[in-house]
Amino acid sequence: MDTASLAFTAVFCAALIGGLVLKTVLASRQIRHVARHRSAVPPAFEATVSLQAHQKAADYTIAKSRFGLLVNAVEAALLLGWTLLGGLHWLNQLLLDWLGGGMLQQLALVGAFALMAGLLTLPLEWWSSFRIEERFGFNRMSLGLWLGDLAKGAAVAVLIGLPVAALVLWLMGAAGSLWWLWAWAVWMGFNLLLLVLYPTLIAPLFNRFEPLQDEALKARVTALMQRCGFSAKGLFVMDGSRRSAHANAYFTGFGAAKRVVFFDTLLGQLEPSEVDAVLAHELGHYKRRHILQRLVLMFGLSLAGFALLGWMSGQAWFYTGLGVLPSMDAPNDALALLLFLLVVPLFTYFLQPLVAQLSRRHEFEADAYAVAQTSGADLARALLKLYKDNASTLTPDPVFARFYYSHPPASERLARLASS
Repeated sequence: MDTASLAFTAVFCAALIGGLVLKTVLASRQIRHVARHRSAVPPAFEATVSLQAHQKAADYTIAKSRFGLLVNAVEAALLLGWTLLGGLHWLNQLLLDWLGGGMLQQLALVGAFALMAGLLTLPLEWWSSFRIEERFGFNRMSLGLWLGDLAKGAAVAVLIGLPVAALVLWLMGAAGSLWWLWAWAVWMGFNLLLLVLYPTLIAPLFNRFEPLQDEALKARVTALMQRCGFSAKGLFVMDGSRRSAHANAYFTGFGAAKRVVFFDTLLGQLEPSEVDAVLAHELGHYKRRHILQRLVLMFGLSLAGFALLGWMSGQAWFYTGLGVLPSMDAPNDALALLLFLLVVPLFTYFLQPLVAQLSRRHEFEADAYAVAQTSGADLARALLKLYKDNASTLTPDPVFARFYYSHPPASERLARLASS
């Protein structure tokens, strides 16, 4: 192995170990902090949150954090297995011997890797749903429904993902040195198309969406959207309770295909004025151009990613430094793509605090918009109900929250609403 390969191996190992250590330290802080504050409801919530609800949230948070430690260790081991221990090299050589070089072999490599990676992590997903979520009363899926969702998800991935992968791989081999620019354009076009098609073609495969029947609530919501200058293609209720007790509301779609979707669990928990406030918060994301900002950020980061892949895919040390010998007489495009997708999250993980900080700022801005359009008291009551019903801890570790939380902790968020 040459010097460049050894250096890249060292950088890879440093990022893997450093990330795993940091994740462990942060999760351990979260577990200790939540456990230390489990015995008493924070003073600001004593009048509204029972000790039983507070302790359930603490126990749920601790259970998920401990499980997260296991997930982190398994994912690190699998990453080593695919790279330095030769898993991806073995799979690539096996398919080369069977299919020879060419597009069929490259698509087979992508498909086989996705299938094997999914199967290897399937027990973790099962444990999360049927042990942790069920233990705390959130999981409502049967095993049959869970398996059906997996089968439908795999079918969608094959029908949509493989053609996109084939086009990207073809561009890598046929579009010259600037293939990455064309591939980026295809990827962005695909994502924008997906925003339009997802609400009507994909989401209904997994959930039932029915028009909102409550005429009084529909009138309130419609009046709110008219005041905010927002139009949507419809107001829908999703059967979220079929899978989980967690509640939510969201906008989906893009342009004229936008839809407002309420979980049936949300409508069962909130008063109409509180639903108004939650919807106003979501409208705030659109009115403050948060969605556009995130799209632009995604465009920019993905362009940088494709440019980096375009350069690294031509460097021998990129392959050998990760335990893979590139083929001398067959395309290595699928190999480069998979290695890149495996390695990049190691380094982007350290950017998590910046992304989380931006997201929390957007949440505060959306809250401020909701207060201006509806009622801060209604929004605060709605959020508190959602915190309780979703068993969100009221006492997260501050460092953990700053690193990971995309939404402000309950104490900060509700305190700002109280002062508005």
